[in-house]
Amino acid sequence: MTVRMLGCALFLLCSPLHALAQEAQPGSAQPTPPDQNLPPHIKKLTWFGERADFSLDGQRVLFLSKTFGDAMEVEITTGIVRNLTAHYRHLGYTRALYLANGDILLTGPTEFDPENPNAGRTHSWMFVLDPDSNAPPHPLGVKCAEGPAVSRKRMHIAWSYRSAQFPEEMPRGSSQMHEGDIVYQDGVPRLVNQRQILDSRDLPFAATVEPQNFRPPEERELIFSAYDYQDTDVFGLDLTSGALTNYSNAPGIYDEPEGIFPSGEHTTVESDHHEPEAEGFDRADIYRLSLDGSGQMERITRFADVPTYRASNPVVSDDGRYMAFQMGRSGVAAGTGFGIFLYDFQLAP
Repeated sequence: MTVRMLGCALFLLCSPLHALAQEAQPGSAQPTPPDQNLPPHIKKLTWFGERADFSLDGQRVLFLSKTFGDAMEVEITTGIVRNLTAHYRHLGYTRALYLANGDILLTGPTEFDPENPNAGRTHSWMFVLDPDSNAPPHPLGVKCAEGPAVSRKRMHIAWSYRSAQFPEEMPRGSSQMHEGDIVYQDGVPRLVNQRQILDSRDLPFAATVEPQNFRPPEERELIFSAYDYQDTDVFGLDLTSGALTNYSNAPGIYDEPEGIFPSGEHTTVESDHHEPEAEGFDRADIYRLSLDGSGQMERITRFADVPTYRASNPVVSDDGRYMAFQMGRSGVAAGTGFGIFLYDFQLAP
C-alpha cells in the first residue's frame, strides 16, 4: 500500500463520516438527527469537527477537524473556516486551546501506529503555535495525557500524566496532575516552574485524574475529572492548600466537567443524569453544575433525546453569553465530533 493510500485509509477510519456510513443501512429507519431540528438558541457552525475552544475576544471558535486532524478556526459571524496547521507536516492533534497571549497550545503524537491509534491520545506531546507566523509549532518537550487545562488570564497550564506514558516510573493505573508557566526566551516558548499538584495514589479512593479548567475569577482552584470514581465525578483542587471538593458527588452517574462559566459559579458537565440506567458518556448530554457544593444540576441540551446521539465537549465564552459544543454519536470514541454548535444563553428559554 502506498503512503497516499494509507493516509486516505486512516482518514476514513478516524473520520466521523466512517461511523455514519457504517450505521446507514439500506431500508433501515434512521432517527432525525438533532442538528436538523435545532431550537432558535442553537446554531450549527460547522458540519464536521470536535473539541471547540473560544478565542479570547469571543469572535472565533478553535476546533479540530477530527481526532489526529488539523487545528481550525471558524468565525462566528461569517462562518469562514481557516486551517491553522495545514502549512507543515504533522501526525495530527488531539487538542487545540488558546493561550492567554493568543498563541495556541497543541497536543499530539510524534509517532503514530495505525494498529493502535488510541495510543496517540495518551502518548501526546505539547506544542505552542503562533497562528499568524506561518511557522511550525515549538515543542515544549513535555508529554500530556489527553487534554491540558489552560488559564485564560496568564500563561499558565495544567496537564496530567498516566502510568502508560511512564511504565517504568509510575505504578500501573496511577495518574498525576502538574502545572507550570509558559515563558518566551528569544521568541521561543518554554515550560518552566513545573510542579506536581496531585498524585492519584494520595487520594482516598481509586480514580484517574485529568485537569479541565482553572476556576475563575481568582484561578485558585483547578476543576478536574475523577474518572471511574462513582462512575465519574467533578472535583475541585485548591492549588494552595491541596484540599479536595467533590462538586457532583453522584454515585453511578457519569459527570465529566468540560467548560466553565466566567463567574466561576457553574461548570458545564457531560452527564447521563437523564438516563434511567447509567450509560456513561455514550448517552450524555450537557448540564450546568453549581459549584457551591449543592450538587444542583440543570440540563441544557437534549441531543441525547434522539437515539444514538449525544452532545459533548462544551466550552463557555469569556463573557458568558455563548457555549460551543459538538454533536456526538453512540458507539464511537469519546471526544469524536460531528459538527460544532453555538448555544446562545440570552436566547435560551
